[in-house]
Amino acid sequence: MTNSIMNSYIFEYLDENDFRKKERSVRKYNMLAYKKLTFSYYPELRKGNFLGKEVNRSEKDKTVSYELKLPTDELFAKVHGEIILHYTAYLEKKIILLTNITPEGILDEGHRAELSTYKGVMISKTNPERDMFKINLLNRLGK
Repeated sequence: MTNSIMNSYIFEYLDENDFRKKERSVRKYNMLAYKKLTFSYYPELRKGNFLGKEVNRSEKDKTVSYELKLPTDELFAKVHGEIILHYTAYLEKKIILLTNITPEGILDEGHRAELSTYKGVMISKTNPERDMFKINLLNRLGK
């Protein structure tokens, strides 16, 4: 084994099926975020370069939890929220536990069914009127 492989972190999942579904939704609806995640962020995390905002630290367990904002269209972020990768680094075990990608609602819906877009922003099937209202309001306000 080469030295770089021995020093790299490995990925594990809290719920791999759920995580992969959300990852596919990100790929489908926000290719820029997906490419950044796959080709920039994941390789950096494997090297031990933890990205994002530290949200929790446990000295006892030697873990650090992070939230990493992915590139998100401004209007999408205002309607649904920022796309955020949640993960925990297990420092002694050299493991990164990929726990979630949020916002959950729209990413879960995006996996289950083809979502419509309105003025360039995807809208939920469960509450399309609310999303369209937000988009129209934000456009009227010039945001």
